[in-house]
Amino acid sequence: MAFELPELPYDYEALQPFMSKETLEFHHDKHHKAYVDNGNKLAAEAGLADLSLEEVVKKSFGTNAGLFNNAAQHYNHVHFWKWMKKGGGGNKLPSKLEAAINSDLGGYDKFKADFVAAGTTQFGSGWAWVSVKNGKLEISKTPNGENPLVHGATPILGVDVWEHSYYIDYRNARPKYLEAFVDSLINWDYVLERYEAATK
Repeated sequence: MAFELPELPYDYEALQPFMSKETLEFHHDKHHKAYVDNGNKLAAEAGLADLSLEEVVKKSFGTNAGLFNNAAQHYNHVHFWKWMKKGGGGNKLPSKLEAAINSDLGGYDKFKADFVAAGTTQFGSGWAWVSVKNGKLEISKTPNGENPLVHGATPILGVDVWEHSYYIDYRNARPKYLEAFVDSLINWDYVLERYEAATK
């Protein structure tokens, strides 16, 4: 299945002032497009072009670094754009998600602190995640394009901490970017959709 660059689910200006038009133009139109183009080429060379994106990510992990890096980053970004929305974030969560965060992650405030800490302490490029593993929520961090899929978990929320995701808007203030992501950008409806799919 050929990888395709998705349209953003909002205008380039929609996430301002928390994520600028310039950041989205570079991040989506250039970085994500490069993952798609390189991933398609490498998947074809590896004879995996007919597999689903998730299957390519899992099969290439630990066996084909070039393909894995591009396929995993494509997977991560397909969801990353949907994990944000204008007027998002904050502690007004769908009740089912709030209950899961309370029981598995110690409540919203602890979730926020631990999620921001995961992103802040990820050395170099990578991601911070909330995933479902064995029916429970967990917070983790991964380097580069690696994601919870290859560790037996299903990501329901992720934030990109590669510098191209925040440097135009926040320079080296990664914690400030992560706080803004949680407080003002998270699309909790999409997180709920992912949670329900992972726990049904």
